[in-house]
Amino acid sequence: MRLNGRRQSSNFDDRRGRRVGSGLKIGGGIGAVVIACIIAWISGGNPLDVLMQNAGQLTSGNQYSSYTPTQEEEELATFSKQILAGTEDVWTELFAEQGLKYEPPTLVLYSGAVQSGCGNASSQTGPFYCSADESVYIDLSFFTEMKRTIGADGDFAYAYVIAHEVGHHVQHLLGTLDDAHSRMARMSESDANKISVALELQADYYAGVWAHHDNRRFGSLEEGDIEEAIDAAQKIGDDYLQKRAQGYSVPDSFTHGTSAQRSSALRKGLSTGKFPQ
Repeated sequence: MRLNGRRQSSNFDDRRGRRVGSGLKIGGGIGAVVIACIIAWISGGNPLDVLMQNAGQLTSGNQYSSYTPTQEEEELATFSKQILAGTEDVWTELFAEQGLKYEPPTLVLYSGAVQSGCGNASSQTGPFYCSADESVYIDLSFFTEMKRTIGADGDFAYAYVIAHEVGHHVQHLLGTLDDAHSRMARMSESDANKISVALELQADYYAGVWAHHDNRRFGSLEEGDIEEAIDAAQKIGDDYLQKRAQGYSVPDSFTHGTSAQRSSALRKGLSTGKFPQ
C-alpha cells in the first residue's frame, strides 16, 4: 500500500505493557492458540461471549511491566494508525452523504491481555470490536502469527483486518449490530449463527467499501494488494479453519462465513464501493 505522508489517527490508546490481572492460563501450544485466535477473530456475535471463552483465568486490576516494542511492532503501530485515519476519512464522507455523522472508534493496542468494555480478553482472542466502549482492540503480534501460521501476509491483508473491525463499528452506529444481537439472544444457536455470518460478511463488505474509496481518494492500492486481502479472506473462512484444525467442517456451527463467501463479500465492496449496502 502507498501510505507515505498519510496522517495518523489520534483516536489511539496504547496499552502495551499494561497487564490485566494475573494467572493467565493458555494451553494447547502456540499453534493451537493461534488457530483459536484466528477462528475467534472478527467476532461479530456477542463480543463478551467470545472474549470470555478465550480469555483464560483473568483477575481484575491492572499491572504494569517493562515493555519495549520492537522496530517491527512500532512500524505496525504506525501503519495501524494510518489505516484507522483512512477509515475515518472515508466513513466520515460516506456518512455525510447519507445525512449522518460518523463518530470514529478508538484503536486500542495491547500486549498479552486487556480489559475492555466487553470484558477481559487475552491475545488469543484476536482483534475484536467492542460496541460497549466503541473501540477496536489489537495485539500487534496477531499479524506476525497470522503470517506464520496460515500464510496470510501483506500490508493490505493487515489493513483488511482493521477495516473489518471498523466495519463492525459502522454496523453499531447504524443500529445493525445491536439489532442483530437482540434477535440472536432470542434464537436457537443454529439460527443465531446464521445472523452472525450475515454480520461478518457485511463487515467484510464494508472493509471492501473502505478500500474502494480510500484508493479513490489517495491512490493507496498497489499491484498485488487486492490479491493479498482476498487470500487472507479465504484463509479465515469457517470451512478452511475448521478443516485445518480438525480435518472436517461443520456448516451448522459456522459463525463467520465460508472462504468463498468472505472473499466474495470483500470483492463486492472493493468493486462497487456502494454504501449503505
